[in-house]
Amino acid sequence: MSNERSERGLLLVVSSPSGAGKTTLCTRLRREFSGLEFSVSYTTRAPRMGEEHGKDYFFVDPETFEAMIRRDELAEYALVHGNNYGTSAPQVREALSRGRDLLFDIDFQGGRQLRHKFPEDVVLVFVLPPSMPELERRLRSRGTDAAEVIDRRLRMAREEIRHYGEYHYVIVNDDLDRAYDALRAVYVAERHRTLRRRGAAEAVISGQGSLLTIPGAAVRDAEGVP
Repeated sequence: MSNERSERGLLLVVSSPSGAGKTTLCTRLRREFSGLEFSVSYTTRAPRMGEEHGKDYFFVDPETFEAMIRRDELAEYALVHGNNYGTSAPQVREALSRGRDLLFDIDFQGGRQLRHKFPEDVVLVFVLPPSMPELERRLRSRGTDAAEVIDRRLRMAREEIRHYGEYHYVIVNDDLDRAYDALRAVYVAERHRTLRRRGAAEAVISGQGSLLTIPGAAVRDAEGVP
């Protein structure tokens, strides 16, 4: 008998400057742990080609977004490049109460707000590049952005990195496999914190038994069982 779904979920926030490898690491983590759901944000920007409402973002007009702020319906929100982005507070509360884990791709401002509203539930991870020259090399090697865009991202990166002290964990992505192992270890360990295993422990005490597994976890190998 498993009490996993009765346990409280967690909010995994992964932040990094553009080009540090955050998206690749998060995609790999979700591929291994299908029970880790990506948090879909609300935004006032227009959909880009291929984006779907409710899957990539919830696309709303500025008036709707402002109304959500007034009703205190957003767990976090920020103005980014002239557009508003935010996370639904009711959706977060429902996920936590149902034992679902949410993955957030947001910056330090959003992470700070989530930590303020859900201090016991948020796990903050910052992904660092090995160095600024290496970050610049990665951004320029993409060949997708103009020089002035890259320069702006590098300036933003320095500002973002200054906030690393607000995070619980810092991972240097100098080797993708090693960085992923570190992120995976953080997620697995945080799922086994006492505050998230109370139900399992009480089930054992009451004689019902408990299976301490992580929902959606894929089997890696004999040495990598969660």
